[in-house]
Amino acid sequence: GNMAGSKHYSQGQYVVQNPSKYVGAKMPYARSSWETAFMRFCDNHPNIIKWASENVKIPYMHPFTGKITNYVPDFMVQYEDKNGKTRVELIEVKPKSQTVIEEARGRGDKMATQVNAVKWEAASAWAKSKGIHFKVITEDQIFNKPKRTTKPRRKMR
Repeated sequence: GNMAGSKHYSQGQYVVQNPSKYVGAKMPYARSSWETAFMRFCDNHPNIIKWASENVKIPYMHPFTGKITNYVPDFMVQYEDKNGKTRVELIEVKPKSQTVIEEARGRGDKMATQVNAVKWEAASAWAKSKGIHFKVITEDQIFNKPKRTTKPRRKMR
C-alpha cells in the first residue's frame, strides 16, 4: 500500500463530523497525530458539549527574550462530568518529552520545557480568573484510556 496516504491522518486540516459542537472561528488544524486523536475524541464523545481549537490568546513573558508574547493553548473543551456538572477546560496536548525535565532529551527540549512552564503558569492563572481549569495532557492520557469493552479482545499475533 501507499504509506504516504496515511500521513494525512497525523497532521493537517481536521474535518469536523459534528459541526454544531465546534465553536472555533476557523476549522481546526492538527499539528500532530496526538492532536488529531484529541480532535476526534472531542468531536465524537457524547459528553463533550462544545470544543474549540486555538481560540484563546494568553500573554506571557518569554523567559529567554523577556518579551511579552502570546501563548495559544491547543483546545478549549466544555463537557459534562460524570455527575452531570458542566465543566470547561483549557487543554494543551504535548508529547511527554516536552512536559517533564527528566524526559527532555536535548538542550532544545530542555529550553522548550522551561518556556512551557512559564506559558502554562500564565494559562493556569488566566483560566483560574475565568473560573475554569487549564491542563496539559500527554499522549499517554489520550491513548491509555481504559476502554470498557463488552468482550475481551484477543491480541493478534
